[in-house]
Amino acid sequence: MIGPASLQRVTGAHPRLLDAALATLVGGLGLLPLLFGRWPDGVHPSGADAVAAAAAFLLVLARRRAPLPVLALAVLGEVAFTLIASYPSRVLKMAALIAVYTVARTVRRRIAVIAVSGTALALYAVITYSTDSATGPEAGAVFAWTGMFAAVGATVRTWHAYAAAMEERALRAEATKEEEARRRVAEERLRIARELHDVIAHHIALITIQAGLADRFLRGRPDQAEVALRHIRDAGRMVLDELGPLLQVLRQSGDETHEAQPTDPVPGLSRLGALLESLAAAGLNVRHRQAGHPRPLPTAIDLAAYRVIQEGLTNAHKHGATGETDLLLDYGPDDLCIHITNLPHVGPSPVSPATGSGHGLTGMRERAQAVGGSLLAGADADGRFRLAVHLPLPLPAVGPPTGTRASDRSGTALRASAAEGRQG
Repeated sequence: MIGPASLQRVTGAHPRLLDAALATLVGGLGLLPLLFGRWPDGVHPSGADAVAAAAAFLLVLARRRAPLPVLALAVLGEVAFTLIASYPSRVLKMAALIAVYTVARTVRRRIAVIAVSGTALALYAVITYSTDSATGPEAGAVFAWTGMFAAVGATVRTWHAYAAAMEERALRAEATKEEEARRRVAEERLRIARELHDVIAHHIALITIQAGLADRFLRGRPDQAEVALRHIRDAGRMVLDELGPLLQVLRQSGDETHEAQPTDPVPGLSRLGALLESLAAAGLNVRHRQAGHPRPLPTAIDLAAYRVIQEGLTNAHKHGATGETDLLLDYGPDDLCIHITNLPHVGPSPVSPATGSGHGLTGMRERAQAVGGSLLAGADADGRFRLAVHLPLPLPAVGPPTGTRASDRSGTALRASAAEGRQG
């Protein structure tokens, strides 16, 4: 059984087939009185009715190609037939009404209103001429039928326009959704790459330094070499522990929501003590100071601060000349300032001859900017390398911060020309 949906698909794919069927129906209705010898109202048909049926067939068949000319020819044919046969042609009137529907469906609204109004007046004049009555029921029916066909055409036009707009909106929404998905994937890849760099670079740098120390003390001082190898083992275990949650996230397909999610806390300044201990074991003496009023930090700020300190101290260890670094955490009313200062080594490092990739400062700057902060790096007036990071903080819940502000808070002019060439 053919349903409305199937019929709509057929007519939508083959509109000419619908026109041919409709034209055949109209033309066939015009020829039936010739077969039976009279119209239903008793009027006897003539040869003009056959011509009108053929003209109606051709006009309905061509209605899509030229709606306005078809409507004009149908109305003129109706007028001519009435003048010749002294009564209006039913098939030409039907062809004119179908053309009214087509005009209202396809032509611009203003032109369609003018054309439909002119058609209604012309058909009214034909009825008035043939019946000698301007107020009869047939004269009023002309306006009703013309208005109905025009209203149906306008409704179908509006429905098609709405369907096209909805389809376009759906396509645009799908394209926007795909673009948003690609953007989120790119951001997630960048975040994971940054996390992997921070996790691996720090521990691998410590492992490289300790391996150099172990190689130096292996024959002369095996006890010190054993200590260095122990630190290498601990650093390797730590990097595996930190890589575990990241790799678990990468292995998940996104639909496996029932699986257990990583429960390890996000690294933050609460791990700063362990970080300083690991660096001290690797031979870096960090003089840690704190100013202002410490308070709990938002997770994103806490993670950014920890990763910046981790990367900055690792760079200071790799490129420092004295094995000593100053670290200052300065809690202000609305920001957290991190200052890392060390004396850079001139020339290749004696412990780790490999030079940095230059991604360290870039990654730290991106982390700071991701949370609305900023980073400055460069050589100070006395030749010391200074890293200054400013991270915004929410206002404290209690009174103004206590403690003495550090004297070197954001007052030092940094020369950016020496910034990224010395530390990687």
